[in-house]
Amino acid sequence: MRLSRRSLLAAGGALGAVAATAPTASAAPAGRAHGRVRTGFERLAADGYALLAGERVGIVTNPTGITADARHVVDVMHADDRVDLTAVFGPEHGFRGTAQAGGSEGRHDDPATGLPVYDTYLKSGQPLADVFAASGVDTVVFDIQDAGARFYTYIWTLYDCMAAAALAGKRFVVLDRPNPVTGRAALGPVLDRAFATFVGREPIAQAHGMTVAELALLFDGEFLAAPLELETVRMTGWRRSEFFDATGLPWVPPSPNMPTPETALVYSGTCLFEGTNLSEGRGTTRPFELLGAEGIDRRWAEAANALDLPGVRFREAYFAPTFSKFQGKTVGGVQLHVHDRESFDPVRTGIGLLVTARSSWTGFAWRPDNWIDKLTGSTRVRTMIDAGAGVDEVVGAWQTDLAAFRAVRAEYLLYR
Repeated sequence: MRLSRRSLLAAGGALGAVAATAPTASAAPAGRAHGRVRTGFERLAADGYALLAGERVGIVTNPTGITADARHVVDVMHADDRVDLTAVFGPEHGFRGTAQAGGSEGRHDDPATGLPVYDTYLKSGQPLADVFAASGVDTVVFDIQDAGARFYTYIWTLYDCMAAAALAGKRFVVLDRPNPVTGRAALGPVLDRAFATFVGREPIAQAHGMTVAELALLFDGEFLAAPLELETVRMTGWRRSEFFDATGLPWVPPSPNMPTPETALVYSGTCLFEGTNLSEGRGTTRPFELLGAEGIDRRWAEAANALDLPGVRFREAYFAPTFSKFQGKTVGGVQLHVHDRESFDPVRTGIGLLVTARSSWTGFAWRPDNWIDKLTGSTRVRTMIDAGAGVDEVVGAWQTDLAAFRAVRAEYLLYR
């Protein structure tokens, strides 16, 4: 990975301009050391959409694109004469969120606003640039809540849209929102480009510890081939150490199986079970917190607890998924209970659960397509676990790559 400050320096003027015109954070309410977090959209609107003046605007968003009082930003912008919103671009699950994993809403007109909605899901490069060109917009705005993991596809929707906007000659504006699991540190293996897919286009850490605006600056500075007119609108009031419940913002599930901020807390580790024959809890009320399969009993929870992983305990659990793996069947497994989120390491926990699942249940298997390699970013985790490596050995194997990514990441952080 090459180290570049190009986008950071280029964005400085735009960031400064937005900061100069946007109001400062309000006085702190009781129980908080500072004011409520104000998202990039709130700051953009408070400035009368000056950043978008005279532009035909399209926005990439989904149900998480809401205001502090839970109104959708598309509805708000459509009703405001100060901004010329002419198109909406829907990602996986769709703009209004009607589709399950691996689905989208297709091309349609939004019933509420009459705006044309274009489908971006699984489109990239010139085909996506053609969508932007056909829409007639001058500026593409991005406003989606992320979950903090490399394999959560919205950040690659961001990447693909940035690359396509560059090809189409469109300006690109990213409205920032909090990383719900803090921005304290990057954790986990770094993607090998040989394993690039829609769950990981470029070499970033499994838990990246960045906001979408920070990622946009990194993508532009390190990975995009074509020059892009990129601007970001920062939040106010957010600190890197804060979890989502400290923001004062409403949580909207960014996808059907991300119902709560607690799901996001464990997701960057337990989503690895998508690469196995175990259920990752889809089809339950606690996806990614419940894991299991037919034939697993108390021995897995006992083995996992014996690792003494920081901040988390494991309970023997039984559940019957209503869809996905083991639909309608009762399976045994574990439920994660995070009791100290400050010390909890989701990626180390995910590795510990893979190691103990394999050692305590004879039925353990990887998905035949080796999807685990796409999720972890290389063959290393799978082959080391198959060879009998322990948690410390597996985690230790990616530390050099992670240190290099952390050094690059540091150049693009916008918040303390």
